[in-house]
Amino acid sequence: MSNVEDLFEHLWQDYTERLCPSAIKVQKLLSQKSDKLMNDHIALRTFSGAKLGLNQLAKHFQALGYEQAGEYHFEVKKLYAHHYQHPDPNYPKVFISELCLPKCSDELNQIVESLVHDLPQQYTDNQAFLYQGRPWRITKEQYQTLAQESEYAAWVAAHGFGANHFTVSVNHLAGFMDVKQVNDFLVWHNFEMNQSGGDVKGSEEVGLQQSSTLADKVPVEFSDGELFIPGGFYEFAKRFAVEDSGELYQGFVTASADKIFESTNM
Repeated sequence: MSNVEDLFEHLWQDYTERLCPSAIKVQKLLSQKSDKLMNDHIALRTFSGAKLGLNQLAKHFQALGYEQAGEYHFEVKKLYAHHYQHPDPNYPKVFISELCLPKCSDELNQIVESLVHDLPQQYTDNQAFLYQGRPWRITKEQYQTLAQESEYAAWVAAHGFGANHFTVSVNHLAGFMDVKQVNDFLVWHNFEMNQSGGDVKGSEEVGLQQSSTLADKVPVEFSDGELFIPGGFYEFAKRFAVEDSGELYQGFVTASADKIFESTNM
């Protein structure tokens, strides 16, 4: 069994090579101001169900000491999520969401079932599935049909498994006071930021500010050709002290996370 560092190194390699190559450039730019970038959290996506549901992803983090710390519902997007934390606060949090298939159309369910039907029940037993991409074949038409109902479904169907984003902790970022300064710095360097819900989501009052780049457009091979589609993005988060305890807020804000999901919109 690997340790936490090994798992995140595999996830980072997959993320920067396959889903968000621009993250390397962002990292180099920010590293000019700050020696070491701290990763606040990563996020993973999946479909609900016994075979691939979020618990099947979470078990590999729990085996390394992570514990569930939060539960989230996104009614409009038909998503359900947990976040997980490690007792060692230097390890990133993990946010895992799933598309609630019973709430989706018959057509969407039929496509997803055709994709995952031949996967063995034990597919998720090997930790490596978390960063090995798509284990099924899919056509461009299937992808586009899914996208009409759920951008999230289309993303998972096209990319499979991997971190859709890593997150720079602005609290540990030298040279920047807040998320807005990070955004302005990246815009100056020609990065396009997610403007859904404003370029900064959240506030000190709710304990968390977040922003993100728009997802890279990356080439994906379908069974009938190639398309350039949204891949991964880079997020930035600043956490604020909770009034009662004085410790930094460790959770996520549903209203803000809802808008962060839209970083991969087509």
